Amino acid sequence: MNNYAQSLVERLESRTEPKSLFIQAVKEVFESLDPIISENPDIEAYSILERISEPERQVMFRVCWTDDNGKVQVNRGYRVGFSSVLGPYKGGLRFHPTVRLDVIKFLAFEQIFKNSLTGLSIGGGKGGSDFNPKGKSDGEIMRFCQAFMSELYHFLGENTDVPAGDIGVGSREIGYLFGQYKRLTKRFEQGVLTGKQVGLGGSLVRKEATGFGAVYFAQEMLKKKKDSLQDKVCVVSGSGNVALYCAKKLKDLGAKVVAMSDSSGSIHDPNGVDLDLVRSIKEVERGRIDSYTVRRHGSKFFPEKKVWQFKCDLAFPCATQNELNQEDLETLIENGCKGVVEGANMPTTPEAVHVLQEKDMLFAPGKAANAGGVAVSALEMQQNASLQSWSFREVDKRLQEIMASIHDDCVHFAEKYHRPNNYVFGANVAGFLRVADAVKAYGVI
Repeated sequence: MNNYAQSLVERLESRTEPKSLFIQAVKEVFESLDPIISENPDIEAYSILERISEPERQVMFRVCWTDDNGKVQVNRGYRVGFSSVLGPYKGGLRFHPTVRLDVIKFLAFEQIFKNSLTGLSIGGGKGGSDFNPKGKSDGEIMRFCQAFMSELYHFLGENTDVPAGDIGVGSREIGYLFGQYKRLTKRFEQGVLTGKQVGLGGSLVRKEATGFGAVYFAQEMLKKKKDSLQDKVCVVSGSGNVALYCAKKLKDLGAKVVAMSDSSGSIHDPNGVDLDLVRSIKEVERGRIDSYTVRRHGSKFFPEKKVWQFKCDLAFPCATQNELNQEDLETLIENGCKGVVEGANMPTTPEAVHVLQEKDMLFAPGKAANAGGVAVSALEMQQNASLQSWSFREVDKRLQEIMASIHDDCVHFAEKYHRPNNYVFGANVAGFLRVADAVKAYGVI
């Protein structure tokens, strides 16, 4: 790593908890920038790295709400606005017990470059709470969302900060959050939140966008190698929105998904996972994936196994950060896997990424491959601002175009700096340069 970048990482580490996800994300970007820093002394002269690695604002607050038994519960809420040089802060809200400030900072930092890659006018931000919606009634979720928004609404606005959904936050939660925002502000600012219910300002394809986008990116990677997804055997971790719609699009394009998972374990269905059944279990019944095998002959549930244990051509980690480690990757390679496409945020550990690159395997980093979700969120903002509603086909076409453009940018910069097929390098450089240009153009602010 360049001496300038290394010294900044060491300074950040001295102020951050050990094993920080945020520091992991910073290193992953900065390690790609050596040739850019060497040929552009303005990056150090104008302290560009310092300015993009320090959040513009961090908000942390208490959230008090009442459960169905009348007991007051207390959670912690966060919103990090990392960079607004390309547009209003844009990034999801995550409700999950693992949420803490370091997690939100990591996600918000990644969001800067992911949003930059889309080419749209959106900055990087992220937020959430350690509230766990699992097992909660609709009334409890509504009361929590209202309490959360009561603390956050001061900081939001169509041209300031526009949250979306993420893990634990779907159209139901966005509806409760928007209702409370409207109640508190006495304004109907439809574009202040994205991921809304279709018919109430939400965009078609938003629910599918991250999963679809990852597959469109994979399709472009294979196309460059004169290959396709037809007849490819795939494993997909997770069974939430990203995983479900990643699996659906893989099936639409001729691939076969044979394994999916949730926190309880993995299912393996050699005949191809019945996605309608998984969707019913997860979205309608809000159940666990182990019940799949009761209704699907020939499938098996493995409580101790990850999806990486099964034979496949391509792996799609679509659950959470650092879920695919070096040992998992070596198992995948032994089982014939030729590539990894990240549907989640930074789901592959640095050690595993190193092996992928060392063996010259296909690897699509999350900041490029899973940018489809935020891209369609930005398209939802455009529809709200123009009082329009676009068809599924039109939004999906725009999503495909954006993912193809991101792929082409990654390839362009990787080849320009003599790192062919290195999508990590290409994505980091492409995302960084657009942000750096804006930081310098706006002066010291």
